[in-house]
Amino acid sequence: MGRFSPNNLDLDGKVILVTGGTGSFGRRFIETVLERYAPRKVIIYSRDELKQSEMQIDYAERFSPEVYKKLRFFLGDVRDRARLTLALRGVDIVIHAAALKQVPAAEYNPSECIHTNVMGAENVVWASLTNHVKQVVALSTDKACNPINLYGATKLASDKTFVAANNLSGDIGTRFSVVRYGNVVGSRGSVVPFFRRLLAKGATSLPLTDARMTRFWITLPQGVDFVLSSLTLMRGGEIFVPKIPSMRMPELAEAMAPGIATHVVGIRPGEKLHEMMVSADDARDTVAFADRFAIQPAFVEYERQGFTPADGATPVAEDFAYSSDLNDDWLSAAGLNAMLAETGA
Repeated sequence: MGRFSPNNLDLDGKVILVTGGTGSFGRRFIETVLERYAPRKVIIYSRDELKQSEMQIDYAERFSPEVYKKLRFFLGDVRDRARLTLALRGVDIVIHAAALKQVPAAEYNPSECIHTNVMGAENVVWASLTNHVKQVVALSTDKACNPINLYGATKLASDKTFVAANNLSGDIGTRFSVVRYGNVVGSRGSVVPFFRRLLAKGATSLPLTDARMTRFWITLPQGVDFVLSSLTLMRGGEIFVPKIPSMRMPELAEAMAPGIATHVVGIRPGEKLHEMMVSADDARDTVAFADRFAIQPAFVEYERQGFTPADGATPVAEDFAYSSDLNDDWLSAAGLNAMLAETGA
């Protein structure tokens, strides 16, 4: 286990549902839970029947019959509240990973992104409350902080929906929290496999949108551990942000292909030079732990004790901001290669 390894997390006997369970995160999360814990049932909720079929074949070969029988494959879309409510019967924990994530696609198809990312979030909240789910953790993105693109705006709306949902749970007691992190090394759609494809085709120059650009980086196993560890920390309404390294895009290209030339192609619509995960306006509600920040809810109408120094939390400075260009942790070529090795990318 890595830098965000959960302590004292007990998932034995629990029923867990993962929306978007056939995606990169969903698969790694489910595999990790099955390897480390003894849940009663794990439900993969997604709308792609082909991916579910491929996942069933893969997992039937990978896991023992005793473990495999704990899996349930549930076809459905987070846009469908009735179907989602049916799927959540008897569920203890929901990990909400389903989303439309491609920035250019969202700019061109805003209504589709809104229906999945915003209305889908509301449906997850509704279905969780209806079924008395105990804990809900929603995955977010650095693009939700001070968003300039539609994808980021929808995820900000989603974050606000989950944070506010704690005020609606009343005697049901469901607790909702959010995790927000940066680019995942080696994931589908990230720049690493894109560069690798170009290099495999014999490219002698790699395209950069802007030589000044910086990004936060995390591995898929670290992302899974971060979500699992947030389950142990959550009190409801927090947005958890990991302390992770940044890297400049020219240095990433150099690390992947030492000595290779680069050429600037320009920033895509909706793209930032630098990403941010905690804004200066969030600082007044943010505390720092050894391995993460927690943006605590500003509006609380439910039983919640704020994090204190006794919990290992200290308030950040009033002018604090956590952005990829102002980070004090920078990723080297060796560090990137270690992350790639960890994730198997």
